Amino acid sequence: MIINLDPYFKPLDGEEIQFESFTFSGGEPHLKINPNFDTKESVTITHRLNSFNDLGLLCLAVDALKRMQVEIANLYIPYFPGARQDRVMIKGEPLSVKVYADIINGLGFKKVIVFDAHSEVTPAVLNNCEVVANHKFIAEVIEKIGNEVILISPDGGALKKIYKVSEFLGGIEVVECSKSRNVKTGKLSGFKVYADDLQGRDCLIVDDICDGGGTFIGLAEELKNKNAGKLYLAVSHGIFSKGFDELGKSFEKIFTTNSFKDLAHINIHQINLGNNPF
Repeated sequence: MIINLDPYFKPLDGEEIQFESFTFSGGEPHLKINPNFDTKESVTITHRLNSFNDLGLLCLAVDALKRMQVEIANLYIPYFPGARQDRVMIKGEPLSVKVYADIINGLGFKKVIVFDAHSEVTPAVLNNCEVVANHKFIAEVIEKIGNEVILISPDGGALKKIYKVSEFLGGIEVVECSKSRNVKTGKLSGFKVYADDLQGRDCLIVDDICDGGGTFIGLAEELKNKNAGKLYLAVSHGIFSKGFDELGKSFEKIFTTNSFKDLAHINIHQINLGNNPF
């Protein structure tokens, strides 16, 4: 049995549990689960956690199911909230990834499935975590744009994962890059591409998250300075908080999944996680 708390996100096969959800006028999420299902079967919950209210709805669903004496097995949340806040950079900040993990740990899932975790911190603080790698997602992207591309690692944090992607794809060439960030302001600067001349070759930047897109716009400019050919971007989780106008000027095509939200834009190719998550 499956309960998909986001009605527009149904990544797994199985009989669905019906429910209705709403928000009280005071801002509190609420739901009512239809009890007309076999409560002796274990249940998997899927959701896209984009806000604390989404997390609240998950907590309420678990409580309601437990009160119905239902066994709750797994949770599938491809985008893990707070995953980028995996270090305390300055005094006074929370360790957000652990705050979210502690709440979910308290719900007692047998397995929590996450897609392309931002860093190794998420599975370290999240109990029973299974991380699904981005390998098959990038393989599908490569099929669409052609094999003659260079994989671009945007920064040091992406290096370990991108070499594993390269190995999975049979040893596609990787070019390393770096950037500088002011930890107090978040401002980016100092983009570097560690290659002398890309000789007109097409490049695919691979990363886990695109938020505002500043990293990729700055890096695209530097790649062009190194004589790159067509530029492509593949991100597992597409937030795109500043839209696509500037990103669209930098890239031939942008690829993402529906892990965070559904998108419809001429410059975006969204790959559905589907009935068999990557």
